[in-house]
Amino acid sequence: MINYINSIDNIEKEKLHGFFVGWPNPPSQEKHLEILKNSTYIWLAVKEEGKEVVGFINAISDKTLSSYIPLLEVLPEYQGRGIGRELVKRMLHTLKDYYMIDLLCDDELTPFYKSLGMFKSSGMLVRNYSQQEGRG
Repeated sequence: MINYINSIDNIEKEKLHGFFVGWPNPPSQEKHLEILKNSTYIWLAVKEEGKEVVGFINAISDKTLSSYIPLLEVLPEYQGRGIGRELVKRMLHTLKDYYMIDLLCDDELTPFYKSLGMFKSSGMLVRNYSQQEGRG
């Protein structure tokens, strides 16, 4: 059974393994936990037995007008079960009172996000791949 929680209380770095699939320089489990701790909002999909995290989404916000969803991941063996959809729904509900909820994604993911009420826009970005593991 999968439980959805919006807290990292009792979540240890050892429960955060297998994420950042395909990243050439993925953050460590320690950095992953730091990302979650420093996010304004989070939702986790957790296996009831063992409290292993199988999916997560995070948002950062000014807590006034805008928010940004930088990461959504579900472990490959749990994909296709609606976990990612549920995480996005919960995050969008959490952020419902903000004017701006922004997210950048690859083109092949736009149908998924459109099905959840988001619309395609354009943007600009910088990627420092040498810093993909996280600062310091």
